[in-house]
Amino acid sequence: MTATHAEWIKLRTVPGTGWLLAAIVTATAALSAVADAAARCPAGGCQLDPVRTSLTGIYLGQAIVVVLAVTAVSGEYGTGLIHVTFTAMPSRVIVLAAKAAVVAGLVLAAGAVAVLGSVLAGRLILPGHGFTAQHGYLLSLGDGPVLRASIGSVLYLGLIALLSLGLAAAVRDTAAAIGIVLGLLYAAPIIAAVLGGSAASRHLQQLAPMTAGLAIQATTGLRSLPVSPWTGLGILAAWAAAAVMAGGLLLHHRDA
Repeated sequence: MTATHAEWIKLRTVPGTGWLLAAIVTATAALSAVADAAARCPAGGCQLDPVRTSLTGIYLGQAIVVVLAVTAVSGEYGTGLIHVTFTAMPSRVIVLAAKAAVVAGLVLAAGAVAVLGSVLAGRLILPGHGFTAQHGYLLSLGDGPVLRASIGSVLYLGLIALLSLGLAAAVRDTAAAIGIVLGLLYAAPIIAAVLGGSAASRHLQQLAPMTAGLAIQATTGLRSLPVSPWTGLGILAAWAAAAVMAGGLLLHHRDA
């Protein structure tokens, strides 16, 4: 509890933390609203998943989550404060666990607000573009698939935070850690698109953290997905767990 309280004080007193949390909410909701405004559902039938469209902002919000989580670890190495931290709390694994708890908690809170704003924007904007109850679309958190996609998107952001934090603990350099995480997230969809509809492309989408994790947002065409929604989120959870474990082991066995 002492370690968690200390990490909470450190993160709360860093000026950039509040701005990054606000940016997660604002950027996610804003991009989602833009995607809603661009979506169309013609009378002949809709080709888009309205829930996934309403949660498009997660693609941008996650990048800010990466920055927040990475700097929570690597920022202390840059300033030398990490030596003070490890002097006050010799168990480095406990320090990492405390950082993970605080960062994940803040990201989950910001993610919940961001997702709620995104869903509300979709509920207001999409009906004017043909996504109406008459067409079988009702964007409501009372609907099971919508609720699953919304809760899953919040959990997705929390897992991205843990993945980023673990890699930052392993790499210890801000720019390198951010680059590695963003590469893992955004490069896989590009490579999969280049590979086309091949088996290699499908396997890549099943295993890559972003494409697998964001399957949780899908509410239509589930049979055509490379991986089912909850399985995909589980794959991302495995990525996050592996990253945190690797970061913890390296913290424990090497000098600060």
